[in-house]
Order: sequence, then C-alpha cells, then structure tokens
Amino acid sequence: MSNQPGGETAAQLDLPVDPADAEAARKAASKEAADTVLQAFGGVRGMIDMTLPGLVFIVTYNLTHQVSTSAWAALGLSALFVVARLAKRQTIQHAFSGVFGVALGAWISMKSGKAEDFYLPGLLWNVGYCVALAASALARWPMIGVMLGPITGEMFTWRKENPGRLAAYTKATWAWVLIMGLKPVILFPLYFTHNVNLLGWLKVALGIPPLLLAMYVTWQILLKAPPPIKAELDDEEEPAK
Repeated sequence: MSNQPGGETAAQLDLPVDPADAEAARKAASKEAADTVLQAFGGVRGMIDMTLPGLVFIVTYNLTHQVSTSAWAALGLSALFVVARLAKRQTIQHAFSGVFGVALGAWISMKSGKAEDFYLPGLLWNVGYCVALAASALARWPMIGVMLGPITGEMFTWRKENPGRLAAYTKATWAWVLIMGLKPVILFPLYFTHNVNLLGWLKVALGIPPLLLAMYVTWQILLKAPPPIKAELDDEEEPAK
C-alpha cells in the first residue's frame, strides 16, 4: 500500500482540491525529497572526514619525506574523527569508511615504500564506484534511488509506481558517473608518473568540489521530479506483536 504525500486527507474528507494548493504541495514534497541528498552523503562533516586525511598525508610528506610518518599522521586523524563522532553519538559510517581507506592506503604505501601508493586504494575505489553506478543505472536499479529511497520514506516504490522518479534517479546516477569519473581519469595518469606532490594536491583539490557538483546536479534533478510515493505496509503485512 502506498500513499501520495499531501493527497490523503482531502480524499478522505471528500473535499475539492485547489490545483494551486496541490501544485504547491507537490513542489514542497519534491523539495523535501531533494534536500535529503546532502544527508545521504554525510553532509559537510562527512566530506571533511574523507578529505582532510589526504591533505595531512601530503603536508606531512612534504615536511618529513617519510612515508610511514605521513601515513600514520593521516591514519591518526581518521581515527580521531571516529572517536569524535562516537563521543557525540553521531553516525560513524562515513568516518569509519574513511579510516578503512586511509588504513589500507597507509599499509600499502608503507609496504612498498612509495608515497603515491597511499592514494592507490582511493583511485581504485573511484573506478569501482563509477562502474557500480553505471551498472545500477543499466539494470534499472539506479544507485541514487537505492540510497535515497529509505531516507525519503519511499523505499523502492519509485521502481514500479513512480516512473517519473525512476527516470530522475537514473538521470542523477548517470550524472554521478560522469562527474565522479573525472577524478580517476585525471589522477590515474599522475599516479604512474610518481609525481607524489602533484598527485596529492590534486587529490585533495578534487575531493569536495566534484562531490558538491554531483549533489547539486542531483538536487536540481529531484526538484523537477514527481514527489516520492511513501511506502507503507498493509495491515496484513505488519509483523505480529
């Protein structure tokens, strides 16, 4: 069972619906759904958690020219982010994923002795992420919809009941493929040149701006999409207490 937001009360009371009010409600519901984009990707704090360790690594490396020291500095900062979130009882999803990526990069770079290897896991993750986004869009399970559905309360009603949102989520997912795909296209060639400084600074520079652009494009797409259809369990589907 699913309900269109804003329409149930008028229908139950059998009252006429003003077209202007209905359109305003539709736009408000679409904006509310679009505003969940930043929340889904961890907000500003999540972006900082994922970007600053790389900056600390390249700054420390320029100061010490020691791979292990730089790697431990970045890893320590990532761990500090997790502790700070735990202390404030905030979600550690994005901070923890940052710790995992930094720890893997630190381990690889310390094993090889090559500073550029610190960035290798992130580069490979970017490639894999773009491939997964493209595959999800082709399979008509666009990843942006899968991520935002539980947050907006629509779950997966957009797949069968709301073709306009399916189209919007598919379009947004392809936008992410194009925007986020620029990072490995630019950075991977630098990795093979062993120019650690240029690779490190560009990696930091390309951390937040593409993510903000992708979120803004998604927000714009969802503003123009039909509002989400909230997913609700039928009485007979509700679990027994």
